[in-house]
Order: sequence, then structure tokens, then C-alpha cells
Amino acid sequence: MPGGAVLRPLAADDAVALAAAYVRNRAHLEPWEPVRPEVFFTAGGQAERIAGLLRQRAEGSVVPWVFEAADGRIVGAITLSGISRGPFCSSHLGYWVAADQQNKGLASAAVEQVCRIARDTVGLHRIEASTLTCNTGSQRVLAKCGFTPIGLAPRYLHINGAWRDCRLFQRVLHDHAPLP
Repeated sequence: MPGGAVLRPLAADDAVALAAAYVRNRAHLEPWEPVRPEVFFTAGGQAERIAGLLRQRAEGSVVPWVFEAADGRIVGAITLSGISRGPFCSSHLGYWVAADQQNKGLASAAVEQVCRIARDTVGLHRIEASTLTCNTGSQRVLAKCGFTPIGLAPRYLHINGAWRDCRLFQRVLHDHAPLP
């Protein structure tokens, strides 16, 4: 990945580093995320959150990763969530990149890598992503990675204290029949 960053699975011992990453990027992420309780920005809050994500990963409904810079700092995260099997065979994609890592190709590289994993390892047919209508940066990343717009969802997500309109995108990964 750009700058020597690596995409790796989220681990239980990431709580301290992930809390520090969220603290460093709190103002940067605030316009794009739900209002977070103060405990979210602590190692204890992240440990609890990570434990929940790892339980969901074991159940097959979520696959979470972090971006780790060459110096060991966590500089972003990307998650496949709401994984559905059967005839839908789909998931939702969400990601964030640290303020000091913007415009370096990290998000695009991670999205491409996760799409390959979703197709080849997780066995998904498609991935859906949403952005706030004003988030042109994420819309460019998604377009660069082969996502196509599929519509506008009014008041779709509760972000930064209010219901926000979102643009919806999808990427079809393959047209094989779902695995039994």
C-alpha cells in the first residue's frame, strides 16, 4: 500500500493504538461519523468495541481491518459489515483515513484490496457503500475502484447529530451463483 502502510485484520490488542488514532483524528472525522460518546475515544471503549467486532467476525457478519503506517501507527480502518449470504451475497463497506494520510492513495488501495478479499475469500457477489452527498473525496475513491452510483437515499444515516442524505454506490464483484 502507499507509503509502506499495510492493511491487516483488526486485533484485540489494537485498543490503545486505535483509541489514539481516533483522538488524533477526532475533528477530521466528526463531519462524517455519528456523534460518539466520550468512552469511544478511550482504550477501554475501543477494547469493548473491538471485542464486539471480533465476535461478529467469528459469526461471519463483519470483517474489520486497520491501516497501519510504517511507523506502527493506525492511520485508518475499513470494514465489511452486514454480510449477507444466500441470494443477496452482499455487504456494506465503510472506511476512514487519518487526516495526515489524505490524498496519498491509501483509501483507494485499501478499497481495491478489500474488494479482492470480498470476492476471493469471503465469496461475496457485491459490495454497497454510501457517502454523504457532500463527500466528494469518498465518491472519487469509490468511482476509481469501480463502484457505480445506484441512487440517492434521503435521511439515510444519522451523522454528526442529524439525519443526512447519502449517495449509494455498489460494485458487483462477479456473477457466479452463490455458494450453498
